[in-house]
Amino acid sequence: MYLTEEEAMSLLCSLSEAKKMKVDIKRQLWLTIGLMGAGALVGNLVGGPLGQCIGSAVGIFLSFWMTWGKIKSIPQILKELPHAEKQKLHSHVMVIIGNLKWKDTNQLTKLVMGSEDLQERLLGLLEGYLTKELKTSVQHGD
Repeated sequence: MYLTEEEAMSLLCSLSEAKKMKVDIKRQLWLTIGLMGAGALVGNLVGGPLGQCIGSAVGIFLSFWMTWGKIKSIPQILKELPHAEKQKLHSHVMVIIGNLKWKDTNQLTKLVMGSEDLQERLLGLLEGYLTKELKTSVQHGD
């Protein structure tokens, strides 16, 4: 049976949710800490202790503003991919599941969830894509 691009993305989304995969937000955390520290330093130099508090608040606000909308869940990332990237992922998914027999996507999802080998291969594909193509890292579990 043939799997459409949207069904392949749905399968990857289901798998990422089942394994509680998250995009690592360490960069955003370090940006927040850096801007808060820089704001506190400048504020302290200009206005003393009160300036330090105001500078820290301004740094936090700036980091929040700079990262607004950039932290996304894996399903959201997959849904917003350009068509060409979805095609690339779709073709890789088809290679992995190509020899399976299924009637619909629900049955395919159950087959994948029941096979540790398929899960590992699909998760490896997804994690590799996210780290190489999107330059981010992935966390597993809680």
